[in-house]
Amino acid sequence: MTLKELPLDIQEFTRIIDRNLLYADKTRYIYDLVKSETRNYFLFRPRRFGKTLLICTFEELFTGNRERFQGLWIDQSDYAFPKRPVLSLSLSLESGSPELFQQNLIDRLKFIAQTASNRN
Repeated sequence: MTLKELPLDIQEFTRIIDRNLLYADKTRYIYDLVKSETRNYFLFRPRRFGKTLLICTFEELFTGNRERFQGLWIDQSDYAFPKRPVLSLSLSLESGSPELFQQNLIDRLKFIAQTASNRN
């Protein structure tokens, strides 16, 4: 049996899966979150503890990319992989001042809106 390579410094679910790197399957817990009656979650974890990977996994799940989940727990579950709109926004914008942060945030939101409208 060959061990898979570790995904060092890779936080994107798609890159880990596409490169066949080692992925600790947490999709059962993600399924429980999605199926829960609770609608708001505050995901607080220490630095370098998988927040970005978790959010990227949610994004793939919510955009209906079932093929990315082949061999993982959720693929065998009753989850239907419906396509939902996803807004992915990082707040790590250049912010030398509140005004610069606000302008960069507006520009980023416009870019996301334009990209989404081009897909449709």
